[in-house]
Amino acid sequence: MTGLSHFDGQGHAHMVDVSDKDITARVAVAEGHIKMARETFDIIAEGRAKKGDVLAVARLAGIMAAKKTPDLIPLCHPLPITKVAVELTLDPDLPGVQIQATVKTTGQTGVEMEALTAASVTALTVYDMTKAVDKAMEIGGIRVLLKDGGKSGRYEAQ
Repeated sequence: MTGLSHFDGQGHAHMVDVSDKDITARVAVAEGHIKMARETFDIIAEGRAKKGDVLAVARLAGIMAAKKTPDLIPLCHPLPITKVAVELTLDPDLPGVQIQATVKTTGQTGVEMEALTAASVTALTVYDMTKAVDKAMEIGGIRVLLKDGGKSGRYEAQ
């Protein structure tokens, strides 16, 4: 299991020991999208969803999800998150919503999982709030755009 840090020498899953790592400023940005029918897009854009303001609720859900990541992903470290920002952009060309989540911390390990979780749960919340009119929505494109800080340095998606 060489190269996979969440497995020990015997191949057993374990939480990585980060106690010897330096405390540094870290940031991660993740993105995703949810594609939908034009009618659903119009309902969101015009604020006509029966459950309320879809984008505002989805933004809050994404922020909350980032903070709950260690409860969802078994080997994630609980981190002192210093910032979570979730941006939702209506994209008529999809049609749908583009999502970008940014998470920051000062700690001994990165926040990529928190950013990915925020983007994912944001998309799931958009789905939940509008599924009554469009069960065929498609969530996709969930990926890390940027990771910076720590020993491994900076990563930017191409």
